[in-house]
Amino acid sequence: MIAGPGRTGPARRIAVWLACAALVVGAVALAAPLMMFASGGLLSEAEVACSSPGSGSGVQPAASQSAENSIPANYLALFKVTGREYDVPWVLLAGIGKVESDDGRSDLPGVHSGANAFGAAGPMQIGIGGAAGNQWGGAPVHPASQRVNGVATDATGDGIASVYVPADAIAGAAKYLLEHGVLSDVDAAVFAYNHLESYVQAVLYWAGVYAGGGYTVGADSPVSVPQCLPGVATDQPPNAVAAAAIAYAEQQLGKPYQWGATGPDAFDCSGLVMMAYRAAGVGIPRTSQQQWAWGPRVSSSEVEPGDLVFFAGSDGTTTSPGHVGIVIGGGLMIEAYAAGYPIRIAPYADRDPVGFTRPWAHAGT
Repeated sequence: MIAGPGRTGPARRIAVWLACAALVVGAVALAAPLMMFASGGLLSEAEVACSSPGSGSGVQPAASQSAENSIPANYLALFKVTGREYDVPWVLLAGIGKVESDDGRSDLPGVHSGANAFGAAGPMQIGIGGAAGNQWGGAPVHPASQRVNGVATDATGDGIASVYVPADAIAGAAKYLLEHGVLSDVDAAVFAYNHLESYVQAVLYWAGVYAGGGYTVGADSPVSVPQCLPGVATDQPPNAVAAAAIAYAEQQLGKPYQWGATGPDAFDCSGLVMMAYRAAGVGIPRTSQQQWAWGPRVSSSEVEPGDLVFFAGSDGTTTSPGHVGIVIGGGLMIEAYAAGYPIRIAPYADRDPVGFTRPWAHAGT
């Protein structure tokens, strides 16, 4: 645990802290500074190894939907789920999220892309370089199969660890707090997250507000979806048609999945690839089953960006696949996956693809 100069007071067990948090809100408010949205997120420069999730047995304070301070509904759910999984009080994670980025609602540099002046990134402002150090580990967005020495986490299960995706970032923050002794000294763990006493006071102030039920549930906060995976998706499209189809698909990243939709505000899987190729001047069939039959097919060893990758899916088979994505290179695709997931970039090799087709090479184009 990192303890800076001038720190005072004994270590406080989480159980005691939670019991007292609501009572000290007023006192802390007098000392707390203005909220420091994306304040720098300075993490310890020590290397942090990923810790295993807890048993989930920790007592989590009940959430209230009253009072004036708003937490976006999607962030509230993530704070509570992550808190239970890692045995870290959800109110503490929520306090950090509030101070660092107003739960993803801040548009300051580093929250949704890139990094701030200290090298911190994402809604929880975890270090990816510079003065903050690379506490995330590896690239800010990388395949989850890549082993890194940091807190990078694929909490969504989509095969990608992204510091900009709220679920991944919140889980990474929980790991960081555990590595810095939050189970025995809350103040010291928060101080390790950002080396300012005023930061500790601000986070604990908001945690106290939330522990006392002093918040409302607001509308969902925007979910950041990176436009590419740095250092991974580097293959060049073979021609202008494939490049145009990929460019169209990239422009849809972050939009919602909707069965039967073909845009412009939502798509299903085959609707996305159909519209991507329509934007490139190539007309292809509407459904994944029709697209698979339409071809032409290519072997897995010959796959290029712009090819379509097919899966059996929940509503299909290996002979009539029910899911499709568009390959962008580096073993990755853009896909409209399922209800509840935004259009995203994801790896395809470990999902047993049925096969691949190449629309731009069809005899009728």
